[in-house]
Amino acid sequence: MSTDFTDPAVRPPGPGAPKGRPARLTAELDAPLSRWLWLVKWLLALPHYVVLFFLWVAFTGVSVVAFFAILFTGRYPRPLFDFSTGVLRWNWRVAYYAYGALGTDRYPPFTLADVPDYPAHWDLPYPGELSRGLVLVKWWLLAVPHYLILGFFLGGARLAWFSGGLIGLLALFAGIALAFTGLYPRGLFDLLLGLNRWVMRVAAYAALLTDVYPPFRLDQGGREPEASP
Repeated sequence: MSTDFTDPAVRPPGPGAPKGRPARLTAELDAPLSRWLWLVKWLLALPHYVVLFFLWVAFTGVSVVAFFAILFTGRYPRPLFDFSTGVLRWNWRVAYYAYGALGTDRYPPFTLADVPDYPAHWDLPYPGELSRGLVLVKWWLLAVPHYLILGFFLGGARLAWFSGGLIGLLALFAGIALAFTGLYPRGLFDLLLGLNRWVMRVAAYAALLTDVYPPFRLDQGGREPEASP
C-alpha cells in the first residue's frame, strides 16, 4: 500500500483534484474448477464465517473510533485503517472462494494481509487526510443511493449456502454451469466481478476509509479499468 501523501492518486477529492478511484478489486478465474466442490463450500468456509463474525464486530468498533479520529484530526489512524482494510480483504477472498463468485477452489488464507499468489485481491492506499465534514454524512446520507442498489445486488434472503440477491443468483448459475459443463461462463464471471467491485467500493466509502465517492458504473472483469474518468 502506498503511503506517499503527495501522490494525487491518494488525496481526497477536492477542487481541482483528480477524481481517482483508489480502491482496487482484482481477481483471476482459476481453471480447471471442480464440478461439484461448490456444493459443499458453505461447509468448508464455515471456519472463515466464524472468524469473520468476530472480525466484523471489531470492525464496527474500529469504525466508531475512526469516526471521531477523522472528525477531530482529519485522519484515519493508520493501524486501524490497516485492520479495517484487512477485514474487507479477508471478506472478499472468502466471497470469491464461496458464493460471491465461486472463482477459485483454492482455500482462502486466514490473514488480513494481501497474499500475492492468491487469485483474489483487494487494495486501498492509505488516504492521508480525510474530510472532517464528509465523515458526518457520507456513511448514512450520501451513500443511500448506493445502499438501495446494493440491496438488489445482495438481497436479504439466505438458504443454506445460497444468499438472495443478484450476486447469489448469478453464483448459483455459475455453479450449475460448472456441474453440467465443467466450464465457468466468462461473461458471467465478468459480471459477478463487476457487481462485487461495486459492493466493495461502497463498503470502503461507507466505512470512512476513503472520500472518493463510488461511481454509478459497472466495471466488469477481473481487472480494474486502467484509468478513471
